[in-house]
Amino acid sequence: MKQAQLRILALLAALAVQLLYGLNYTFAKDVMAGGFLNPSAFVIIRVGGAALLFWIFSFIGPKEKIDKKDYIKFFFAGLFGVAINMLLFIKGLQYTSPIHASVIVTITPILVLIMSAIYLKEKITALKIVGILLAFIGAIVLTVYGKSSLEGDNVTLGNSLILINVTAYSIYIILIKKLTYKYHPFTFIKWLFLFGLLLVIPFGYSELIATDFTQFTPYAYFAVAFVVIGATFGTYILNPLALQHLKASTVSIFIYMQPVIAGVFAIIMGSDSVTVVKLIAAALIFSGVYLVTKKPKLQA
Repeated sequence: MKQAQLRILALLAALAVQLLYGLNYTFAKDVMAGGFLNPSAFVIIRVGGAALLFWIFSFIGPKEKIDKKDYIKFFFAGLFGVAINMLLFIKGLQYTSPIHASVIVTITPILVLIMSAIYLKEKITALKIVGILLAFIGAIVLTVYGKSSLEGDNVTLGNSLILINVTAYSIYIILIKKLTYKYHPFTFIKWLFLFGLLLVIPFGYSELIATDFTQFTPYAYFAVAFVVIGATFGTYILNPLALQHLKASTVSIFIYMQPVIAGVFAIIMGSDSVTVVKLIAAALIFSGVYLVTKKPKLQA
């Protein structure tokens, strides 16, 4: 296959990832808002279902032996990248709206930059500092002044949990930097989700066994299946495919599409609405992320 065709397929894979993530907010929110699943029980189903799929399909990748010293790294990657990340994301989404959550998630590149500067000694320019400040102002505006149209939502609490979730995921990105070079994606992901599953079970086991699955509607079953198969298994498969033929910086730009997809779908489904505050906050955050991800011009 020609290089141009491979690039197009990689771009489509990157687009599909953001499409799956964008739809995920509404489906997950609807399952919890409808009272079908407790957030912690939902996480066990999501992580457990994805872990099962990754182990079943792991034969696609090469057979690799894990160095004993790397198991502790997989444990902490599972802690931050799966357990804390997904538990706080789903709990935060229970209290906030799909648009709020998807906009805050775009701060990820900024947090990764800050942590890279601290732990990997990467340099932060003045332009990037301005971008960081703009994005955090946007996050504060969204958290303090943002409203949700759904009864029972607590936007301040929900947005705060989403922000902590994003921070945990950013720590995970730093932790796995060397592991992703050392192991095939299937090897890495199946162990990541196995450790993640063991870590989330204590938090939602009692809620899971108390769940009455006979009360699920066809839509609820579809939404849960979409979260497990599409927004978890599918995205973790498609991302490496995109990264094989695209630069990481190119793939990361697609994250801007996530709030747009999430917002449009949530409005169509009646799960959210657009307000002036959300638009202002989103503009501040997008401007900040743009400045942080903007490559500096080469000096003559």
